[in-house]
Amino acid sequence: MRKVFVFLLVFVLAIPAYAVSLINDTEIESVLTELIEPIATAAKIGDGRLHVHIVNNDDFNAFVMGGEDIYIYTGLLSRVKSPNALRAVVAHELGHTIGGHMAQMSSRMESEMRRSMLIQALGIGLMVAGGNPSLGAGVVAGAGGIARQSVLSFSRDEERVADDMGFDLMMRAGFNPNGFMDVFTQMNDMTGAIESKINPNSVNHPLTSERLKNVREKLKSDAVKNKKFKTDDDKTIKQYDLIRAKLIGYLDGFDRIKTLYPYSDKSDAAIYARAIANMRAGNLDGALVGTKTLLARNPKNPYFYELLGDIEFANGHYDDSVDAYTRALKIRPNSPQIETALSIVLAERNKPGDRDIAIERCKHAILIEPTPLAYWTLARAYGSDDGRADWAMAEFYRMQKNKDKAREYAKSAKNRLSRGSPEYIKSDDILRTVK
Repeated sequence: MRKVFVFLLVFVLAIPAYAVSLINDTEIESVLTELIEPIATAAKIGDGRLHVHIVNNDDFNAFVMGGEDIYIYTGLLSRVKSPNALRAVVAHELGHTIGGHMAQMSSRMESEMRRSMLIQALGIGLMVAGGNPSLGAGVVAGAGGIARQSVLSFSRDEERVADDMGFDLMMRAGFNPNGFMDVFTQMNDMTGAIESKINPNSVNHPLTSERLKNVREKLKSDAVKNKKFKTDDDKTIKQYDLIRAKLIGYLDGFDRIKTLYPYSDKSDAAIYARAIANMRAGNLDGALVGTKTLLARNPKNPYFYELLGDIEFANGHYDDSVDAYTRALKIRPNSPQIETALSIVLAERNKPGDRDIAIERCKHAILIEPTPLAYWTLARAYGSDDGRADWAMAEFYRMQKNKDKAREYAKSAKNRLSRGSPEYIKSDDILRTVK
């Protein structure tokens, strides 16, 4: 029986160190990068140094690591409906970076941890010296609370500062800071009822009602009212709508997708979401009709050709899939994700010359953006009778943080490859560095 491997181009990579799963998608990352680069420039992040990562999590959240890596949750993207509101979120997060809050928080937590440990040591001493276990236990229990309250207070203050700095970043980048109003209003709609019942000193962010009030006051200033801001054109708004639809189409249940994008909605975003959802559900004919409608309207959109390639591959139509991916790459060269998808189909089709092309495409994709999937596909293109496939699988497992498997395949590669070959040397490097 012919095997058909269904390939979804939203490839999830687990990152155990940070307890998050990252979604790798060229279209989403490129659109978001273009949207927020002006904010990064205002924050004095150099050209090309900003890296956008998509976290596969339904929380309404984002964070920054290292000042240049921005992690945006799918839950945030699926709910924030305007590009300017998204910029406001990123501006707030970059405000933390400008304020040095990460380093300050680390220092503060270390200080409070030391203080907490001293208090706990006092408690242990009371238990030993005073012979009253309940007295000492009370001090130990209270120590964590004291440190926690101090850190929460610090965090709330830094969140207020980050709001102010983010507001200024939006101004400096030329965008209307009323994007903060959109975000905080949406947050208030989601959590306002709950926040009204909690102690504001027990959470690490200021209450949303307070943040809304502060932004309203800042928006009343003459500096804001007299400034002419940039506005997003129809193309920018459409691109943002499309990436939101793509995420929702891949990640949400079909009932929610039909609610958000009913069949009465004939927009490109709605058709995109429904086509992806149909593909996921196995309704490939419906997915194909939607995708061809999109291409009829947008014949130069590489990502619609990418989706067409996915659908044709799922249908087992390898020639049509190769043609679709090839057309996508002509429109948008140097797209590692699409190159990897094309390589998968070529390796599966396996006509004369297909594997050679797949190997070259994979190598090129890895040069631009090494991913586990690209190495897995490269191994498949080499074939099990080629020792280089073992090296590629060693790289795959190394990126997946599976040290035992990485060493196993690296050893096998060294046993099968000629000493001094590039893959032999790389396999040796894996054995030396993966401990």
